[in-house]
Amino acid sequence: MRNTLFLLLIVAGMCYGQKRAMLVEDMWLMERLESAALSPDGSQIVFAATTYSMDLNKGNTDIYIMNSDGSNVKKIVASEVKETAPQFTKDGKKISYLAGGQVWTCNTDGSNQQKLTDIYSEVDQYVWSPDGKYLLFSSAVYPDCSGDECNKERDTRKESSKVKASIFTELMYRHWNAWRGEKRSHLFLFDIAGKTYKDVNLFSKADVPPLATGSANDFSFSPDGLEIAYSMNPEKVIATSTNNEIYTVKVADITGGAAAPATRISVSKGADVQPVYSPDGKYLAFCSMERAGYEADRQRLMIYDRKTGKTIDYTVGFDRSVGELIWSPDSKSIYFVCSNEIFETLYKVDLTTRKIETVIKEDDHSNLMISPDGKKLYFRIQRTNLPYELFSYSLTEKKLDQLTTLNKQRLDKLEMCATETFWCKGAEGTPVQSLLIKPPFFDANKKYPLLVLIHGGPQGHWSDDFHYRWNVQMFAALGYVVIAPNPRGSTGYGQKFTDQINGDWGGKPYVDIMNATDYALKNFKFLDKNNTFAAGASYGGYMIDWIAGHSNRFNALVSHDGVFNLESMFGTTEELWFPIWENKGTPWSNPQSYAKFSPNKFIKNCKTPMLIVQGANDFRVCEEQAMQLFTSLQCLGVESKFLYFPDETHFVVKPQNAKLWWNTVAEWFAKHRK
Repeated sequence: MRNTLFLLLIVAGMCYGQKRAMLVEDMWLMERLESAALSPDGSQIVFAATTYSMDLNKGNTDIYIMNSDGSNVKKIVASEVKETAPQFTKDGKKISYLAGGQVWTCNTDGSNQQKLTDIYSEVDQYVWSPDGKYLLFSSAVYPDCSGDECNKERDTRKESSKVKASIFTELMYRHWNAWRGEKRSHLFLFDIAGKTYKDVNLFSKADVPPLATGSANDFSFSPDGLEIAYSMNPEKVIATSTNNEIYTVKVADITGGAAAPATRISVSKGADVQPVYSPDGKYLAFCSMERAGYEADRQRLMIYDRKTGKTIDYTVGFDRSVGELIWSPDSKSIYFVCSNEIFETLYKVDLTTRKIETVIKEDDHSNLMISPDGKKLYFRIQRTNLPYELFSYSLTEKKLDQLTTLNKQRLDKLEMCATETFWCKGAEGTPVQSLLIKPPFFDANKKYPLLVLIHGGPQGHWSDDFHYRWNVQMFAALGYVVIAPNPRGSTGYGQKFTDQINGDWGGKPYVDIMNATDYALKNFKFLDKNNTFAAGASYGGYMIDWIAGHSNRFNALVSHDGVFNLESMFGTTEELWFPIWENKGTPWSNPQSYAKFSPNKFIKNCKTPMLIVQGANDFRVCEEQAMQLFTSLQCLGVESKFLYFPDETHFVVKPQNAKLWWNTVAEWFAKHRK
């Protein structure tokens, strides 16, 4: 069935010329642009890009350099070892990067590669000091160890022991996809000249950067290099806490010998992250959530005055959640990204007037960089029909330019329709937006099956992005019209809209999704009402499980890593603040909430064929959820299939596994088309 289906897609493409529908193999051939950095003088950009091999079943990342106008692109560091996180040294003469768990440097042409660090526990993230004399990096260590040899000896003893058992005395003993063990992430200051390491958090059991609800930039140097700031959760039980705090510490205190005294500057009970100093050194910006235990609270932009010690919220009345941020070189403004409808919109706030203005609404922006003169921004952009590429934006000319075209030859062969959207009335008449993606070579006079996709989070959103796991264009390429609603709980539509899923998982969000489906079938004449399907992962999988017990309208369903039994999920998941917040308590303090919206209580009503997908190493939504669902459906005599990955997590990331995933999903839908 699968080979026949994709052969038809290829033939269809040939009939329309050289272009054709996208295949799974095409998606995995795309070169994935990772992090990028601008040189100190603004003349060059260095970036990392990953390519995957279906045969080798893995990817590899290399380093590229180019002029900041996009010209003269060269691959300068490439080997069988992944080279990631490229940066320029502060004098701009060399490039640093991570390879094999250590920081390396090389000339800007890739020559003279030298290993800079040699710490046994390895480097995870790093930043340079302004004078280039120090590195600040994170590394996972045993908190009661005072040096490298101790960590090495502890690991060696553990690996050689015949006993592999573990003893736990506290929660968060595993996280996302890994057993946490005894190690904690600490912050280290590395003296380049002396080749010495100082553990900033010596003997601390807290993680820096924080284990969860952090950002991609949770430690930094002040412009004069005399102070560092970092984010850390100081609570004893982090499984129930989102209380990341911002701390500062003097570099002189760290190099002085003993554990350095740190000063907490944040005050909220929620997550405080992403400390970034202003270029003039007067301020420290960071993002702050107000409510304790809520990972999806509105992230406010806070500015801490280092002289007065006062902190001001610069986003009062701004009903969006601040993400990545960057200062202007003159320290007079901040550029930042926010989820805004289906986009990751770029904004600017003026520090004097506190006025917030939209710079670019459309597209999905990330990895912000700014030229030394403050006249040009650089960033990555992606769309549903464009994997990440680097762009520049002239702030004076208001002109956007694409700098890289890593996948142009591949994309030129593929037919993909641009993303459309529609709005309809959701629960209580609230407007709800949905993405609409038509299949390749769309003909409005034909009838197409409808596929409804439901996002996870639940505090997330379908955006105009090129997703490598749940790629809306890939679903459309199978011959479906795809709608992807952003129901209650979605981000980008104001905090009230996001909050309205709390304690109401199967309530308003379910109505929003069903109303969007009804609206599409009523208003788009090219949809085949007799062929409708739905799929989702994580919370989206929960909603599929909920739909299974509340509606028989779809031909078939796909539930990937979905929550099926809310009570047992509480006992097996790791970030406990999440179910406690979402269900307004624990199963023993508020059993009614867990029972009211738990799909397992209603599965007896299910008549719809369902494909279940689960990864064994998913510790967020554990495998027992999928097993309970499959057992229930089999006992009820409902047609069901269970795709189980013993080597995957909450996500399917290995090329051959992903290929099997797409083929299995495609065959499942095709089997149930009338």
